[in-house]
Amino acid sequence: MKGEYRPYQSRTPDEQYKNLIRAVLEHGVKGPSPMVDKDGNEVNTIDLLGAPVMRFNLLENGVPFLTERSLEKFWRGAVGELLGFINGAHTQEQLEEFGCKWWKSWCTEKKCAKRGLETGDLGPGSYGAAFHDFPTADGGSFNQLAEIIKQMRERPELKTHLISPWIPQYTIRNKDHQQKVVVCPCHGWMHFRILDNKLNLVMFQRSCDVLIGCPSNWVQYSALLLAMSEVLDLEPGEFVHMISDAHIYENQLPWVEEILSRESKPFPTLKITNSHDDIFAYRPTDFELTDYEPHEAIKGIAVAI
Repeated sequence: MKGEYRPYQSRTPDEQYKNLIRAVLEHGVKGPSPMVDKDGNEVNTIDLLGAPVMRFNLLENGVPFLTERSLEKFWRGAVGELLGFINGAHTQEQLEEFGCKWWKSWCTEKKCAKRGLETGDLGPGSYGAAFHDFPTADGGSFNQLAEIIKQMRERPELKTHLISPWIPQYTIRNKDHQQKVVVCPCHGWMHFRILDNKLNLVMFQRSCDVLIGCPSNWVQYSALLLAMSEVLDLEPGEFVHMISDAHIYENQLPWVEEILSRESKPFPTLKITNSHDDIFAYRPTDFELTDYEPHEAIKGIAVAI
């Protein structure tokens, strides 16, 4: 990898996650949600539109892994999920091959049948379909990431290195259209920009469960930025996270209080130990996490499905 991490002892503890939580609590609007808890009960949310933009210079201050609670046991699953998606994974079984094992609750027989899908299928409007097999007008498919890499190599100065997870004909839900995805993509609008021989990534997110989704999103897109930098022989720069709707479910509030009470610590180091020229060859085991000294894990945080 080009560039070196700043020593762990010189890094500054990052408060952006707790600031995001505070912004939602202080400025968010309470209202109903289309989601339910694990027992099928309706849950309300506190929603903030236009959350504060968060910026992370990976080499300067470490990779954004939560330190207020440990992600030690599942961070590879988050990385595997995104690596699976860029490889076209769109079923629970395919994602499990990449080490991501948490889609079972969203791919039940009931949920899939509601969308006209086979059990375990995320659908043709899912991340994997959009990133790897985006439908074209002539009935073919288009691998967005593969073509963007070609473009960045040929025209690194362009501002059009943009990838979208959204296939509108499969995400619209009205009396004339049946939604063809179990969960409409929440994250994954990626804008890569090469500045000063550094690869930067701005990730726009339409919807973010601050307690459950945000920590995984930070990990997986930081890992992708490192891998893309390696493929393009560039130094990794900034990961910038922009959220349209940041929300906290009201049944998560007890855990919010615990997180806010904990002191933030410096971010850790994430390195690639097995490098590839092909972005689609990367797997979670190609990454190594060091300098990670978080508070203990918080178990049982409520999840909306």
